[in-house]
Amino acid sequence: MPVKIRLARHGKKKRPFYHIVVADSRAPRDGRFIEKIGTYDPITNPATIDINFDKALDWLQKGAIPTETCKAILSYTGVLYMKHLLGGVKKGAFDEATAKAKFEEWKQAKLRKIEEKKNRINKAQNEEKRKRLEEEAKVREKREQIIAEKRAKELEKIQNSNEQETPTENA
Repeated sequence: MPVKIRLARHGKKKRPFYHIVVADSRAPRDGRFIEKIGTYDPITNPATIDINFDKALDWLQKGAIPTETCKAILSYTGVLYMKHLLGGVKKGAFDEATAKAKFEEWKQAKLRKIEEKKNRINKAQNEEKRKRLEEEAKVREKREQIIAEKRAKELEKIQNSNEQETPTENA
């Protein structure tokens, strides 16, 4: 029985949300599965991935084959890297402590990159918002100028009409 790690689509129309599942490759995409090992939300930026690391690693070591998208997700979360390191431990290239140290180092670097991306996105959004507010302020100033000019003209007309009425009353 060929086992695959793949995505099962859920969510609304045009708002996808996926469950990462281990399923028989002959089962339908959203149908029967053996085990749910996580979720994936591509709508958020960066995409939200919640995966049970140990279960995913266990299934990979048992021979489950991930689809291309799941392979990218597993790589992003470090599951494939840990499998690679454990393969090196089995072959005797290094011990388990070294493998864990390498993985922790990789994980810290990955978290820094994710935080930098979030900060860059927030900065870009704040910059865009600031520019929009500045443009709106310019438009508002122009409107206020036009309104002030109209009021000045109206006051001038009223003063002119009052000046014309006052000499006739005095005469």
